[in-house]
Amino acid sequence: MAKAVRDIINSWQHPAENEADSRTSDVGIRLVTGTVQHVRQQDAELLDRVWFGRGDSCIITGDSRNVLPILPDAIFQCCVTSPPYWSLRDYDIQGQIGLEESVSDYINDLVAVFDQVKRLLRDDGVLWLNIGDSYTSGGRTWRAPDRKNPGRAMDVRPPTPNGLKPKDLIGVPWRLAFALQSAGWYLRSDTIWHKPNCQPESVKDRPTRSHEYLFLFSKSERYLYHSDDVRGPNGRNLRTVWDINTQACKEAHFATFPQALVEPLIALGSRAGDMVLDPFLGSGTTGLVALGLARRFVGIELNPEYVAIAKRRLVGE
Repeated sequence: MAKAVRDIINSWQHPAENEADSRTSDVGIRLVTGTVQHVRQQDAELLDRVWFGRGDSCIITGDSRNVLPILPDAIFQCCVTSPPYWSLRDYDIQGQIGLEESVSDYINDLVAVFDQVKRLLRDDGVLWLNIGDSYTSGGRTWRAPDRKNPGRAMDVRPPTPNGLKPKDLIGVPWRLAFALQSAGWYLRSDTIWHKPNCQPESVKDRPTRSHEYLFLFSKSERYLYHSDDVRGPNGRNLRTVWDINTQACKEAHFATFPQALVEPLIALGSRAGDMVLDPFLGSGTTGLVALGLARRFVGIELNPEYVAIAKRRLVGE
């Protein structure tokens, strides 16, 4: 299976010169015929896990920790992703990232994933990482349901991390940012994603959270960054606070990665025709935006229900 996936990705770097070598499926999705036929004959299981999208793009159903190592080196120009936040949601998937027993284990799991991402990026490639924070559980092993946000309820929650107290803000974004910096990434920018339509909170002893972090990392000291393609108000260089509303997804019952947030990231960090990676694809926003900007993408998602949502969004259902 690993060789079959590598063959597919490698074929996208050398597309057929003759259009006769490609065909269109019943939903109007372009496939590289020779490669797909080879995979169908050699590994039927692969087609149960890999869905081929428009423009030599695909979604792979699986755990990024297992899928990324089988992909070839230096094929992506840009990675845009938002991994599961620690101790905030249970996706009912065994071994899922985000429900580790300790925040240190969570950070270590993500550092391992992004080590693979760094290998897969070109030398001038970049990583845009969206990550939110969380509070200690205070000893509670569950989270009550919320009428406005049903996905918030959890039957299990990791214990309070060592060294922290009940009600402490954990500081996950910066813990992860510094760990990635120590692992060799260049930490280039921290952008505040301010959410004007943030979820209300019932707390009375602190402000309601209305922001998340968006980090820009690069693989090398010099990297591709199209600053002239995305400008701020009055044509100025972008600032580091962005006001962007969250975007609801009625099928998933949670706020998705908004397209308005992803569009500038892909435009800044890639060119038309480049390949974009999202190792935590979720409902497919990165893929949707990549295709809209004439890029190709590979998305990896562990939860089959989210893969189904992403497929429907990508074919316009």
